Amino acid sequence: MTMASSVWDSIIGQKPTVDLLSRIASASHQSISHQAEGGGKKDLSQSWLICGAPGSGRSQVARAFAAALECPQGGCGQCPTCLQIMKGEHPDVTILATDKVTISIDQVRSLVTKSEQMPATAPWRILIIEDVDRMLERTTNVLLKEVEEPADRTIWLLCAPSSQDVLPTIRSRTRVVNLAIPPVAAISGFLQKTDGVEKPLADRCARLAQGHIGIARLYSRDDQALADRDEIVVSLLDLRKASDAVILAASMVDRAQSQAAASVQADVDRRTQEFLAVNGLGPQDKVPAALRGDFNAIGKKEDVRRRTTRLTRDVLDRFLTTISSVWRDMIIVQNGAEASSGLVNKENATAIINMAAGLSRQRVIANIRSVDLARRRLARNGSPLLVVEALLCSFLSA
Repeated sequence: MTMASSVWDSIIGQKPTVDLLSRIASASHQSISHQAEGGGKKDLSQSWLICGAPGSGRSQVARAFAAALECPQGGCGQCPTCLQIMKGEHPDVTILATDKVTISIDQVRSLVTKSEQMPATAPWRILIIEDVDRMLERTTNVLLKEVEEPADRTIWLLCAPSSQDVLPTIRSRTRVVNLAIPPVAAISGFLQKTDGVEKPLADRCARLAQGHIGIARLYSRDDQALADRDEIVVSLLDLRKASDAVILAASMVDRAQSQAAASVQADVDRRTQEFLAVNGLGPQDKVPAALRGDFNAIGKKEDVRRRTTRLTRDVLDRFLTTISSVWRDMIIVQNGAEASSGLVNKENATAIINMAAGLSRQRVIANIRSVDLARRRLARNGSPLLVVEALLCSFLSA
């Protein structure tokens, strides 16, 4: 592995994109040197839209690209510049992420103000917005002019699931990069190499994650998450009457809410400990009045509630992906494509084959569409319990 490519080591299954962005980053350094010597300015797109399905690594690609643009060696992965950017700590690279339902207009206005400033230590001021699709239209409009005409030393890297999830006015003003879904073998290899996961477990987690690197890592690290997935699949295959659907829906929502609340509380605890340590305070020390506002903001009830709501939806979305995988496997069986496409839920192959024999292809496709409808309802603030109950009951209809 050459030094110039090492910031891309954590990018899985995206070789064409990595090659493209690496070449562009290298050309940008040549362009800067050329300008410093009195030459003309070469073209470099300053507004990008990096698109990829959840778990494809689009945010990680944005960070790696930023590191390659800022690093004097084009992305060595070892220098302070690369290390700071990949950790989200570089002064000239700002990353806007949200664990709430939407990105606020105030957050974007702050980012726009920062985008007008010259970089302090690096060639570019780079602004990364993860999940730009979570902006409301009026928030996106605040961003529009800056994306269309960035300041001379500013680069915008926007991330979204697909270009269709972004307003056309933004899409038309950016250079779009589409990521592939990482193959199972690549994800398994990553788990083995990076996390030391044994190959059988790595293969299984990669298969069940269906191209989502983050979920594959979750399954490899969290036995309960993997057990919950197994239970959802078995319960779905055993679904026979409305009472089964109601019980399973309640279980799924309860698990999602519990996982979300525990995750948010763990983050609040971590941030609290970091705050106390940075300010030289012990767990039992009284927080000075001058710091009390910032300290209380860490565990602000309204903020915790919003973050929990957002994360609950994310967990439910993972559960819906699990449900979709069962119907997907049935389509594979009904079309005799097991050898070429393989089953996601190999452990449940017998039950899936038996159920597939009793359902029409049209019915299975309708069930997949019902899952998509449930996702849209959740995105529109539908009651999680009612949405999941309706979804599961729809599978029972003739």
